[in-house]
Amino acid sequence: MIELPTRICTDTDLASSREWLETNGIGGYASSTVSGINTRRYHSLLTAASKPPLGRVRLLSKYEEILRIGDVEYPLSANRFPGSIHPEGFKLLESFALDPFPVWTYKINDSGISVKRSVFAVHGENTVVCRWEVVPGLRTLDEAVELELRPLLACIDYHSLRKETEQFDTSYIATDNCVWMQAAADQPAVYFNHNAEAVRETGDWYLDFEYAIEEERGFDFREDLYQPFSMHFDIYRNPAVTVVSTRQINYSDAEGFETVEKSRRSGLCEIAGADTELEKRLVVAADQFIVARGDGHTVIAGYPWFSDWGRDTMIALPGLTLSTKREGIAQGILKEYASYASEGMIPNRFPDEGETPDYNTVDATLWFFEAARAYAEHTGDFEFVKKELFKQFKKIIKRHIEGTRYGIKVDEDGLLKAGEEGTQLTWMDAKYIDEVFTPRIGKPVEIQALWYNALRTMEDFASRFKANKKGRKYGKLAEKVKNNFNRKFWNADARCLFDVVGEGFEDSSIRPNQIFAVSLHHSMLSASRAKKVVRAVEKELFTPFGLRTLAPSDPAFRPIYIGGPRERDSAYHEGTVWAWLMGAFLDALGRTYPKGRKLNQYREMIFASFLGHTEEAGLGQISEIFDGAEPHHPRGTSAQAWSVAEILRALGDRESDG
Repeated sequence: MIELPTRICTDTDLASSREWLETNGIGGYASSTVSGINTRRYHSLLTAASKPPLGRVRLLSKYEEILRIGDVEYPLSANRFPGSIHPEGFKLLESFALDPFPVWTYKINDSGISVKRSVFAVHGENTVVCRWEVVPGLRTLDEAVELELRPLLACIDYHSLRKETEQFDTSYIATDNCVWMQAAADQPAVYFNHNAEAVRETGDWYLDFEYAIEEERGFDFREDLYQPFSMHFDIYRNPAVTVVSTRQINYSDAEGFETVEKSRRSGLCEIAGADTELEKRLVVAADQFIVARGDGHTVIAGYPWFSDWGRDTMIALPGLTLSTKREGIAQGILKEYASYASEGMIPNRFPDEGETPDYNTVDATLWFFEAARAYAEHTGDFEFVKKELFKQFKKIIKRHIEGTRYGIKVDEDGLLKAGEEGTQLTWMDAKYIDEVFTPRIGKPVEIQALWYNALRTMEDFASRFKANKKGRKYGKLAEKVKNNFNRKFWNADARCLFDVVGEGFEDSSIRPNQIFAVSLHHSMLSASRAKKVVRAVEKELFTPFGLRTLAPSDPAFRPIYIGGPRERDSAYHEGTVWAWLMGAFLDALGRTYPKGRKLNQYREMIFASFLGHTEEAGLGQISEIFDGAEPHHPRGTSAQAWSVAEILRALGDRESDG
């Protein structure tokens, strides 16, 4: 439960900076702001996944909503146009609540009535239910009371902006309780199932909606939307208004949908055993990233614009599924990604268009091993690993030793080298056109930590599965990696680890990547060196919202993530704070300070910070990134899978300690 008071709801800036999100479990979603002003091109009431979990199309942008009492109009909606905001329905807002989905309460001046508006997505369907309910005092009014809804349609790929065009098919078909239309042959149709008394043709283009965040990010930020018809509801006859926007016809049981969805979401918290407010919020948030892919599941990396990424999926898997006691979904994700393995690699990204995944990453595949290890340890289901994954894992290790795409190959010293000019293979993957900002070609520190962890994991699996010859091979190579890593990566001057070691160079930048050499299940560092690494990261990189990607003392440090695409990409990993790194930092603290006092102090501070954050940007969610400088404004996506997952995992670790 998140509730925002009148003070926030009626403030344009505060209400417009808080975003809500509804997802449907197959890649589609609805999202906007508390004020009702769309600030992103991605905001809409129905973004449908035409090829689940991708092929996303923004169908219904929003409704213009007008309540009429006699001759007086009370607009409930709000839009930003050049030089003005019109109308300003948020000024009537008394409160906003996320309980469990978005609910607005409008106080209609001195009329004695309020309007409650709610929005929720139906799980497993490209369907969104919008409801308006007029509550008490209605019968004391002598005048007629009517609600008019005017749908505004985009009907376009969700990355794009709609412009007025004659190619937009403006025709529609209306039956007793349904109106449907299809803007173009290659676009899905949208159905409006309603309980209106009348539907009237309008047929207008509304021009020049402005999206503030798109403007801030240096993109085209103006859009035209088509308004085909209006729906009119006699509130005296029916004080509860319902419109179900969907890709399917004859949806009418809105109350049934609502009951089922409330039960499903409360069940998630019960299954997870969530008891604190932060846990409950994040368990529900975690569910929003888990979507169907084929016969299994995958993870949407972030809303509103990311698709499913292999790296993000594997990093997020323990927090999203194991910490929430949804082990079956974890198994499905691991099996699904194993089926896509190619040349010893799992996909980095499934593109929005087309069926061929991208395999341009060195770390996603290594995180695959850690996700499987965490699953097996958590569930005891080593039989699944043996049956479904172990054979594929052996192939992956073999291809990494022999060499695979993008120069990924084990060197003579046993360490894993990767990268070619013009590529960015690690998680620090910002690129603008042909300019790569953190190429990290050579031997990146966290890749060695992940490679060692994968080898030791395979040694353990092989021993358990009686493949002793293979196990000895993995163990011998792991020992070689450990010895050469400690010899080549220790930065004696800075008392921490180099970020990248290559042919004739050592990158001494203080970055968070070294924390994984301490935090991963199998570590190569002595207790003394591990503690020094943690101290360096703590001193230079720690913030209450995550770790900076570069020390402020570095001349290349970029404290603010703002501006056009190149400005932002060049700052993405040059000081920007990433929330997901907090999980590894807490793991490392727990390993190096085993008595727990310091760890507990950090945990309480961090959890308090994120509890507050869940009410300030993506409501109930955790943002992708934050500025590297105080006050650490949230940036990037307003809902990021690995941000939520790693804080959830840390919350679970705290309980297991207790």
